[in-house]
Amino acid sequence: MAQLLKAAASVFCTSGYTGASTNAIAREAGVSPGTLYQFFPNKEAIAVELGDQLLDRWRETYGAAFLPDHLTLPLDRMLDATLDPLIAFNCENPAFPVLMHGSEIPGIITQGHDHLHMTMLTRVETILAGYLPDAPRAEITRVATMIFTLFKAGLDVIMEHEGDEREAYIRELKTILHRYLEPLIRESPSCTPRADSHPNGGQAGQGARTDTP
Repeated sequence: MAQLLKAAASVFCTSGYTGASTNAIAREAGVSPGTLYQFFPNKEAIAVELGDQLLDRWRETYGAAFLPDHLTLPLDRMLDATLDPLIAFNCENPAFPVLMHGSEIPGIITQGHDHLHMTMLTRVETILAGYLPDAPRAEITRVATMIFTLFKAGLDVIMEHEGDEREAYIRELKTILHRYLEPLIRESPSCTPRADSHPNGGQAGQGARTDTP
């Protein structure tokens, strides 16, 4: 089953869900279609099983990304700690975005993803509230939504590249988010030292650049 799911992930990435077939998945796995049907009755069943496994891994990943301890970090290091595991997961599991979006994807997968999306948005709002304790709830929700939108758009670009170019786009995404959030935090009446720039200039790991244009 693991061999078939790995093959399915590869086929979904190259052909998309609609373009994939059980024959192509069996061929990629190096087994006969008859062997595949011993485990899965159709392509949808394969997608649902793979989607469930990926969603479980994603829950573990975002659990590690949105830790309460991250609220004690300066902004640039918080972005590193939060974004790095999320980006790494998507780069290591390119079938995940393929199976989470699209009208042709089995509904049970998209429902699970939508629920997870809302949970993550709430986590982002919680982190923001720690950095912006005086901001109205509506503003926190608005900023969190913008962060989520920027992250998803940046992730699409990151996924289109590999190697050094991918790393460069990761840095660019962090820079965008840092330059969006830093003025909001700096202007907050209750701004605390945890939101200050890191003394090393924000270069921890693949940290955001904090230089001005």
